[in-house]
Amino acid sequence: MSLEQAAVGFIGLGAMGGGIARRLAQAGITLHVCDPDPTKTAAFAKWNVVVHPNPKSIADVVEVVFACLPDVEVSKTVAYGPEGVIHGKKIKVYLETSTIGRSPVIDIAKNLSAKNISVLDCPVSGGPRGADNGTLALLIAGDAAVIESVRGILNLIGKSVFDIGREPGMAQMMKLVNNMISATNMASAFEALVLGAKAGLDADLMVDVINASTGRNSATTDKVPKSVLPGTFDYGASTHTMHKDITMALIEAEALKVPMWVANNTRQVWEFAMTQAGSELDFTTLIQHYEKWAGVEVRSKKKDEA
Repeated sequence: MSLEQAAVGFIGLGAMGGGIARRLAQAGITLHVCDPDPTKTAAFAKWNVVVHPNPKSIADVVEVVFACLPDVEVSKTVAYGPEGVIHGKKIKVYLETSTIGRSPVIDIAKNLSAKNISVLDCPVSGGPRGADNGTLALLIAGDAAVIESVRGILNLIGKSVFDIGREPGMAQMMKLVNNMISATNMASAFEALVLGAKAGLDADLMVDVINASTGRNSATTDKVPKSVLPGTFDYGASTHTMHKDITMALIEAEALKVPMWVANNTRQVWEFAMTQAGSELDFTTLIQHYEKWAGVEVRSKKKDEA
């Protein structure tokens, strides 16, 4: 079966899931989708998409089903709840692309494997922009033969596919390690840029110097130029999401008895932003708290000079 003739299930059409699903739809794949928000499914009407009322309905008609969901409980319900994919008649492969932590994915894999459904632990990194552009990094763990059977589909949605190993849960662990570093980089970069702005340094110049120097990181190369300097704060991920991911990383660290001095402090920063300003605000708005305390803004002057 060619990719153009393939039929794939997709559950969860939020910022990340919607972008991944659009990539598949644009490639000519027939999508069977499900989302509790009818406006999300309606946006796919222009493509060859079949809307389903629940996950089981999708799993009844396709062999490969993706899930991209907001939290652990939703993921468990979709996987093996009363209307979960576990009750489907046709499903063979279930790809969990959500970031929900190691233990929940192990639990999902155990339950679904009892029904001969192979679970691939496949969290993604790159944000909503990467999902829309097909440039995500895919971290995948599971049976090698099953991974190979869906590699063509994976290549449509990511520029890099990393095989993390055979055990579901290990890709989740890799994602949490990455996001812990990302969360810390953002907090420290925002704090330092505000310091520089307070001293009178130009925001654009600071970013240019940092990105040519040893302070360079994904916050300074991507998030700050795209969403902070122009003051749009629209990168696409929420403070809640970042707080959730670093919290899950710390839970794993506690279970493994690994001390996390920096990560614990970073979590407090994100928790403050989430509770004070709103959990669904774009995560780049974190810098606004530092700016308020210092009485300055880190913004580009290029528009003013144009």
